[in-house]
Order: sequence, then C-alpha cells, then structure tokens
Amino acid sequence: MKKIVVTGGLGFIGSHTVVELQNSGFEVIIIDNLSNSTISVLDGIVSITGQIPTFYNTDLKQKADVEAFFKGHNDIAGVIHFAASKAVGESVNEPLLYYENNINTLVYMLQNTTQLAHAPFIFSSSCTVYGEAKALPISETSPIQPALSPYGNTKQIGEEIISDVCKANTNFNAIALRYFNPIGSHESAKIGELPLGVPQNLVPFIMQTGAGIREQLSVFGDTYATQDGTCIRDYIHVVDLAKAHVIALKRLIDGENTTNYEVFNLGTGQGSSVLEVIKSFERVSNQSLNYKIVDKREGDVVAAYANTTKAKDVLKWTAQSSLDDAMRSAWKWQQQLK
Repeated sequence: MKKIVVTGGLGFIGSHTVVELQNSGFEVIIIDNLSNSTISVLDGIVSITGQIPTFYNTDLKQKADVEAFFKGHNDIAGVIHFAASKAVGESVNEPLLYYENNINTLVYMLQNTTQLAHAPFIFSSSCTVYGEAKALPISETSPIQPALSPYGNTKQIGEEIISDVCKANTNFNAIALRYFNPIGSHESAKIGELPLGVPQNLVPFIMQTGAGIREQLSVFGDTYATQDGTCIRDYIHVVDLAKAHVIALKRLIDGENTTNYEVFNLGTGQGSSVLEVIKSFERVSNQSLNYKIVDKREGDVVAAYANTTKAKDVLKWTAQSSLDDAMRSAWKWQQQLK
C-alpha cells in the first residue's frame, strides 16, 4: 500500500479526502496541529472506512519537527498539502500570522518532499487567485489578478513557489488544485464542516441559522449586477472535491502528467446566487430561513464560477452532486451535531 501524507487531514476538505484515499487503497498519514479542527474527526474517518490512519499532532511551522517527521518516513509515495489558515477577514487583520502559517509551512514541506525519490505533491489552492475575474466562466488561463486579501495572496505566492521548485527540480511533480466553494458533508454525516467560532462561510452560517444556533443570516448586498442582485459563487460538494484529489494524485503517481507542474480548476461550472443557496436550503429542510439584506461587504467578488473543461478532459473528472444534494448532506450533518 502506498503511503500518502495529508497535512491538515482533520480539516473539512482534508478529512473527506482521507476517506476517499483510504477507500482507494492508500495508506494515509495525517499531520494536523488541531488549530482549526478537532480530534473527534479521526473517529468519524475510522467509522466510515474501518481503517485507522496514522495521526501526528505536529505544527508544520516548526521546521525541525517537519524534518524529524520525514527522517522517520522516507517511503512516502505522495503528499497532499491542505494545512493553511483560510479566513479572509482574519487574514486582513492578522497578515503576518497568515504569511507565517501558509508560506513557511509550504516551504518546509517542499524542502523535505523534494528529497524523496518519487513523491508527487498536490497543493490545496483556491479560485481566490483570480480575484475579480474580467470574464466568466473562469478558466485556468484567466489572468491572476492582484490578491484581494493576505489569504488570497498566500495562495498566489504558494503556487509561484511550487512552480519555481518544479522548474528547478525536473524530477519533482506537482499539481495545484484551485477550488471554488466547497460545501456539504459525507453522506454518512460522520464528518462534515465544523467551523470553530462564528462561521466565515455562507453554508455553515445558513445551517446554524436553520438549527437555531444563529438568530439571523445577513445577506451582504442585493444590488449587484446579477439576476437577483446577490453575489454568485460556484458551490461544489466536498466529496466530489475529495475524489478529484485522488484522481490528481494517481495521475502523478502513474506518470500521466504532461508537464511537472499542472493547475486545475475544481468547481461545478455553475454559479448560484446567495438567494438561490438559501432557497435550496429551504427546499431540503422544509423550513424557511430567517435572513435579512444588509450593506455590501468590503472585498466581495460579484461573481465567480469555473470553466471545468480542463478537469473534465484531462482528469476525466466532473462534479456529480447538485446544489440540493450538497445542502441536504450539510443539513443532515448539522442536525446530528445537535
């Protein structure tokens, strides 16, 4: 069994990817410092797959600890790097925290991964690298715009670092996956999105409002140039997203990549407005949601959705779940949290 390291493997996307890796026959080693996750997620993974991944509570900001880990594991067949801070608003207030956590940890992981014989690298990137795109849908060749937040900048810088490393090391192979908006949870409702504190993303806030934990959802603006005036995003089911990581990893392990650094958008190719997402929740939960329209929020992109042609043609991957499917799974997860 090939050993795959998943950093941030107890996080939202990481945990779902660990499940798909184990279901695909990989042995998984999780590294997570529990700064934005909880150890209980490990029980959920084991409950779904019947397999116990190796777990290290390691802070990747500690360079010596990263080196010690790799010294003890020179038989790793691949790395999927999720570990990063990801709250846009917090990054604006705490830029140095974001640069240290998102850039230093990536550098330390790359320094060690490149020393291994054949260990490809998958990077958790984001559609934030496109900023306010000039044309929709957004393809991989769309221009990279100036970042709208330190968080977005760390993803841009991260991609540049990996690209430079691949140029300097022709035997090193990497793929950056630019996600649009991951939502939903595993169908078992044993793992899902578990925001610590006040949710930063729309869907967890909807779920908590629907469950009575939050009094009301604020919709930031309804005068944008969209069909109903609210912002549009491309919401992708987290399990579809997780499966794409396994496909990308196998592509690199099997040597099917055409260059040693590739980039793919991962989305559904469809945009949904904030009000459409609320309506979807109301459909799957059979209840109305308490929300109000408030002022626009600084830095919000009006609309972003993916051109998914490249992932479809090259990875042979497409998102399978609808918005309602994803919202239904998120609601099932939210209900069992109570």
